[in-house]
Amino acid sequence: MPERIVIALGGNALQAGDAAPTAEAQLEVVKQTAEHIAEISRRGYEMAIVHGNGPQVGMIQNAMTELVRSD
Repeated sequence: MPERIVIALGGNALQAGDAAPTAEAQLEVVKQTAEHIAEISRRGYEMAIVHGNGPQVGMIQNAMTELVRSD
């Protein structure tokens, strides 16, 4: 039976540095991440890929809170 692992993605794992990321820079980070995940898969691991609940989740929460306030 293959080993199982959990990979948490999101937040800093998908952000291109400290500065405000451009779409191109973020796409490059996502491509590199996908290459690493593909390599893990080639080695025979079973994976569960989940969101890491990084800053994106906080930004969504803030946006929803502001929407409710303005409604």
